[in-house]
Amino acid sequence: MKCLIIYVSVHHGNTDKIARAMANALDADLLQVKHVDAGIVEQYDLIGFGSGIYFGRHHKSLLDIVCGLPLLRHKKAFIFSTSGLRRLRFIHDFDKRLKQALERKGLEIVGEFSCRGFDRFGAAMILGGINRGRPDSKDLRRAQDFARAL
Repeated sequence: MKCLIIYVSVHHGNTDKIARAMANALDADLLQVKHVDAGIVEQYDLIGFGSGIYFGRHHKSLLDIVCGLPLLRHKKAFIFSTSGLRRLRFIHDFDKRLKQALERKGLEIVGEFSCRGFDRFGAAMILGGINRGRPDSKDLRRAQDFARAL
């Protein structure tokens, strides 16, 4: 199975660490959002989409790329994220908007992964940041296990 991971990692490299761990486990190609061409995506069977979480959702550039994709029927996708806050499905359903956009493009969502990441936004800045050292080796191992299970 030919795999691609598309991601954006902006502030602390949290998502980059997770994307690389997953790519290693899947022997996947890795592309930052700014290098994605819609035509390239069609060449893959399994595509991962990930970013940090900003105001409760994935990075705008990732959502924009997905909106620009052609229909990708018979392709599978997974979603991943890093965030300062813990993901709670009914309160902080970070993946909802991205998941809906991917499904509109005909992709079958086969998994979702989220872990904490170092964050210095808002009130966390006063404390010098939260989740220092995250994602850590446990998070990276969990990301690889998740990817292998796909």
